[in-house]
Amino acid sequence: MFSASPKRVRCGVVGVGSLGQHHARIYDALPTADLVGIFETDDQRAKEICEKHSCQRFATLEELGAACDAVSVVVPTDLHAQVALPLLAEKTHLLIEKPICATLDEAGRVLAVAKENNCLVQVGHIEHFNPVMAFLEKVVDSPQYITTERLAPYQQRGTEVGVVLDLMIHDIGIVLALAKSPIKRIDSVGVTVLSKGEDIANARIEFENGCVANLSASRMSTKKQREIRIFQSNAYLSLDFMNQEGHLVKKKDIIAYGLKMKVGLVKAGDLKSIPVKEIPIEKGEPLMLELAHFTESVSKLQEPKVGGVLGRTALEVAITITDQIRAAKK
Repeated sequence: MFSASPKRVRCGVVGVGSLGQHHARIYDALPTADLVGIFETDDQRAKEICEKHSCQRFATLEELGAACDAVSVVVPTDLHAQVALPLLAEKTHLLIEKPICATLDEAGRVLAVAKENNCLVQVGHIEHFNPVMAFLEKVVDSPQYITTERLAPYQQRGTEVGVVLDLMIHDIGIVLALAKSPIKRIDSVGVTVLSKGEDIANARIEFENGCVANLSASRMSTKKQREIRIFQSNAYLSLDFMNQEGHLVKKKDIIAYGLKMKVGLVKAGDLKSIPVKEIPIEKGEPLMLELAHFTESVSKLQEPKVGGVLGRTALEVAITITDQIRAAKK
């Protein structure tokens, strides 16, 4: 439950398609926000959303920015900078859906203009607001090996970029936050199936502190899956971002299993004798939590949890992976 802030943040949304409609829905529901209006090029869609949420359709980005304290930018990645810059010129705080921009140059321009105008920029790495991530941030302190797997069926939306910028970037942001170390080396592979960019990708990231992360992403799957596994000195964790559930096995219990097996108390392969703890996760809607945090950051003028710097770093890693994949095809 969210407590109302002294001043409700005037919010807007640019792009109310399959994802943007939910930004509008949540701003309309949040006690910390007032949904002022939208900017949308599709007449029918704009009419539908405005009628549903009793908000205004603005004719220009500048007019929307002038009427709002904060705006969500929910358009294709290659339009992020084009949309963000006019809004920042109106001194409007922004939540830009991931990735922050299509290129590092565009991201640099957006962040520079935001700084000039004293505007906050939050990047929509939504998994950082998943209750699973909240648990990981509490218990993961020295990860040694991390694996992530993110699968989705093919759809036209998002194919203006490859699967690394479309899907894997979520896990890049997660791994950067958990490893807490500079990157030493990246090795990547990927294949193109239906779109112009890579549709399946794998990246191995080695960090200076010795942690290794193996990230896999595919948008050619028959099912959706968003999972992470972490090995650290005292435990093994397996968590599901989509279903918001997970399991934990403590190292001491694995050692005890090995000792019992040696003296014949358990049979080899009898994994049921290893205590597996179900992780208690209080489920919640990540987008609701993300937008509540954004409006609170704007209200208090404090740097958001997932700011422009993290967004740019994740983009830089994603572009490195993408460049490696494409260079291998030449």
